[in-house]
Amino acid sequence: MLVSAKEMLVKAKEGHYAVGHFNINNLEWTKAILETAQENNSPVILGVSAGAAKYMGGVKTVVGMVNGLLEELNITVPVALHLDHGSYEFAIECLEKGFSSVMFDGSKYPIEENIEKTKDIIRRAKEKGASVEAEVGAIGGEEDGVLGGGEVADPAECQMIADLGVDMLAAGIGNIHGVYPSNWKGLNFDVLAAIQEKTGVMPLVLHGGTGIPDNMVKKAISLGVSKINVNTECQIVFTEETRKYFEANKDKESKGYDPRKVLKPGVAAIKAKVKEKMELFGSINKA
Repeated sequence: MLVSAKEMLVKAKEGHYAVGHFNINNLEWTKAILETAQENNSPVILGVSAGAAKYMGGVKTVVGMVNGLLEELNITVPVALHLDHGSYEFAIECLEKGFSSVMFDGSKYPIEENIEKTKDIIRRAKEKGASVEAEVGAIGGEEDGVLGGGEVADPAECQMIADLGVDMLAAGIGNIHGVYPSNWKGLNFDVLAAIQEKTGVMPLVLHGGTGIPDNMVKKAISLGVSKINVNTECQIVFTEETRKYFEANKDKESKGYDPRKVLKPGVAAIKAKVKEKMELFGSINKA
């Protein structure tokens, strides 16, 4: 059964570890992540972007697939199904159709409008027993990767949003979505510490987990980061292993064209990467 992310993140914050949020793109992705979480007795958050939800056939399809897998694979570790960077309208749809957690990304709105919309999402989520993540200071992306910095949030704004009653807060501290450029300056730990001071027990979220050096990840966890988002890294290893399959002409061998065989090495790569991240985040045996 799906649970909200709140309890697992409060426990992570108290225990000085982080729970991995791994984005899913299809059945293989979801199954690989759930099996790895179960095998390693780790709580896990399945992240779904609006684009991925659409690709998989819609919100109802995603909810049905995830709930079916939880039951059929006998998954007993805590699992949250979380909307990643959702618009206001899409966050409402996901809550109504069975997601147990949503991120409303109101960072593009003026702070007053962001606050009003966030309040409404919190009210709706509470009615459903779901958790809410809010964002302050947009996270950098590869289109602005040339900056090498990423956005940095204002600690005072973070406090304003935290005080509304969200369950977790994503604050830009120089992190970037996608692959980091060579001129990236690294995470701004002074800002992270200032945000932590203002937001107290609020679990903080680190987006753009791919490519941040392990020592920086560990330091971020020590400063209050309790949820770390990983997507690009799983995509890269999946694609690499799938490419190798074709380069070795495995598809020409006996029934090698069967999609189950084609996707198997990529799935194994996702499982290995997810386990590696769970070890780094410290969430193994914390279910």
